[in-house]
Amino acid sequence: MNPVVETKNLSKYYGNVLGLSDVSVEIHPGVVGLLGPNGAGKSTFLKLITGQLKPSLGQVYVFGQKIWNNPQLFADIGYCPETDAFFEDLSGWQFLTWMLQLHHFSACQAKEKANEILGFLHLAEDKDRLIRSYSRGMRQRLKIAQAIAHDPQLIILDEPLNGLDPLGRRKVIKYIRKMGEEGRTVIVSSHVLPEIEAMTKKIILIHQGKIFASGNIHYIRELIDSHPHIISIKCNQVRDLAAALIKAEEVIKVFFTPDPQEVQIETRQRDVFFDRLQKLILELDLNVEAITSPDDNLQAVFDYLIGEK
Repeated sequence: MNPVVETKNLSKYYGNVLGLSDVSVEIHPGVVGLLGPNGAGKSTFLKLITGQLKPSLGQVYVFGQKIWNNPQLFADIGYCPETDAFFEDLSGWQFLTWMLQLHHFSACQAKEKANEILGFLHLAEDKDRLIRSYSRGMRQRLKIAQAIAHDPQLIILDEPLNGLDPLGRRKVIKYIRKMGEEGRTVIVSSHVLPEIEAMTKKIILIHQGKIFASGNIHYIRELIDSHPHIISIKCNQVRDLAAALIKAEEVIKVFFTPDPQEVQIETRQRDVFFDRLQKLILELDLNVEAITSPDDNLQAVFDYLIGEK
């Protein structure tokens, strides 16, 4: 099967600043997650494959054709940008119907389709309000609406869950999975692993403008779980807890913080550690105030994997 999106030695420079470096990747139908910390190059990659940016080096092919300066491909592409791009003095309904007419829907078809999508995304009651009065979550839903309303075969969503409430997130995640099951190609970027996991098992890791790894979620999880995690525990008997944990094989290091009720643990085996912690909480009758992981972020993972830590 030919890839829907293919890049060959793709690079983008902003003056002396590297945005993307020598990226070669093939993307086939289904949902693919583009995962990386903020500033990793996700948005640059998405703008290149949607024809908004011209590559400095290399090529981008969409549906087997070069995307740059090829606007006829845009009819089959839906794009939800990370940043807002609205005509603020239009209502949500006006904006969406006019966008649909740009995709050659008749006025009647555009109105029908706009009403359907706005209802699906819980914007029907606010469709006649000016966009400038929309909340962050409403604006995000409108961006998603304009990306999917014309039924494109390639849907590209840059941080689509930002600003959505839990109900909105569930609905959008379910619809993204549905589009993938229908055979469409959906590329979703995020810096939050659980968001991507909820949508797909196929993930591309991007960091510092380069594709660092790609594969299914199990392979990516193995990479991430190899990173030593720091877990913070606040409780009423930190010294008793520390004394018990320092003997555990899965614990690399135990150290105290300036907070007299906090202890931090470093481990590479989080699951084993949390099993032990649950037992110790019961055995020591601990009153636990909080369990957090201040080091549990993608930037720390990438720094570790590329040897910066």
